[in-house]
Amino acid sequence: MARVRLTVGDMQFVAETHPEAPDTVAAFLKMLPFRQQLIHVKWSGEGIWVPLGEFKLGVGFENHTSHPSVGDILFYPGGYSETEIILAYGACSFSSKLGQLAGNHFLTIVEGKEQLGTLGRKVLWEGAQDVLFEAMAT
Repeated sequence: MARVRLTVGDMQFVAETHPEAPDTVAAFLKMLPFRQQLIHVKWSGEGIWVPLGEFKLGVGFENHTSHPSVGDILFYPGGYSETEIILAYGACSFSSKLGQLAGNHFLTIVEGKEQLGTLGRKVLWEGAQDVLFEAMAT
């Protein structure tokens, strides 16, 4: 499994790729380093997301779920709603204004998980936060 570092301000997290989403993992790793902004979800509960509009990663659904656990990172390839990446920091049911969605579970936070609640509250109360996803040496 490859490892990806996420840096948000002074917080760092390490995520491992999920073997049951090989197409999503391969396509995402080619994009690294990847800089974006995290904003708080509107309909999904305790989650933060990266809205990607009409962006196409070139993958379909694999290992998809609507109910990510704390630290799970999903990629939604678009369709009913815009393309996005969502990270659950608490109770989360992935949805949009059109209803429930399912995203590809392709990364899981394995280090720094104890900081996720702090990150989620920071994004909720302080607004968008810059995030950097980068590959880690193996």
